[in-house]
Amino acid sequence: MKTLFFTSGIALVLTFGCIKEKSISSAKPAITPNVIKSLTTDATSSTFAYGADVSWLPQMEANGYIFKNSSGVQEDCLTILKEKGINAARLRTWVNPSSDPVNGHCSETETVAMAKRCKAAGLKVDIDFHFGDTWNSVGSQVPPAAWATMTYTQMQSAMYNYVYHFMNDLKYNGVTPDWVQIGNEENLGICGYTGSIAHNPVQMTGLLNAAYDMVKEVFPSTLVIIHLAKPQNLASIESWFDTYQANGGKWDVCGFSSYASKTDAPNIAPNFATIQARYGKPVMIVEVGGPETKAVDTKSVITTYINYLQNNLPSGTGLGVFYWEPEGYSPFTSYTMGAWDPTTMQPTVALDAFIH
Repeated sequence: MKTLFFTSGIALVLTFGCIKEKSISSAKPAITPNVIKSLTTDATSSTFAYGADVSWLPQMEANGYIFKNSSGVQEDCLTILKEKGINAARLRTWVNPSSDPVNGHCSETETVAMAKRCKAAGLKVDIDFHFGDTWNSVGSQVPPAAWATMTYTQMQSAMYNYVYHFMNDLKYNGVTPDWVQIGNEENLGICGYTGSIAHNPVQMTGLLNAAYDMVKEVFPSTLVIIHLAKPQNLASIESWFDTYQANGGKWDVCGFSSYASKTDAPNIAPNFATIQARYGKPVMIVEVGGPETKAVDTKSVITTYINYLQNNLPSGTGLGVFYWEPEGYSPFTSYTMGAWDPTTMQPTVALDAFIH
């Protein structure tokens, strides 16, 4: 779980005018020839993901921040991450974000451009939908302002249209995402009360299935992730997935955030095997991190999780581990759990855990 240390930005009011509407009563949306070049299945690599969420990177670069490798030589951040063994990038995206460099951006246009850059760099890509205009996480699930007064049926239609258009945009730009997260730390559900697991579990499932279906419509082989936080609370995690499954929920991968200590990580890791066996789905840790000042301990946590997923789950079902925003260093942000030294502008030893 990430600490919500951010200041609020002013939301930009954008429209869905460019989104081709889809009637939720129809089985499939019509395919526009000049947008979708083909619907051929793209094979998803089964190679273990040594990943990093780098969503802040474009704004850091735009504000003059630079990155140096372990030898002190300035390089592109993605190049440095690849030198550390990173082979995948995770990118969050918001519906109508503000222009705040820390708490905003990550619009569809910006995220697609960054996904294209990451693919060109030889990295796999995980798209992380927050289904909000800014941070949604374990303690907060606020719908986009444009959706806030919608009925459930209207919101489901908006979900279809938004995800379908986004996937088409990626396809048009030559990017096939390896994974797509339909929600971020959605322990509470998604989109506020309308998609609350406590109050409206059937509606939550309907919204998430709408997102799942539209990912698969455009990219049949892309793996769709349900992302929950706090895997140490096994009973709560099982209750969530049991409810979702009972209501016909669709997903391909169980994804988790875990900001465990060096001491706790070995005790949490067996829960991943339990979850994999219970639901028959692969497991991925889509967020991990630790205090910048305790990089050695963070390296130990990451190593523990990588080793466990690779060696203690059935072959091919431990899919990867992603560091959350390792490149984010002060004073760009007050986040203190990155893996970059603000004094030297070099990566910390925490990232050595990904060298393979």
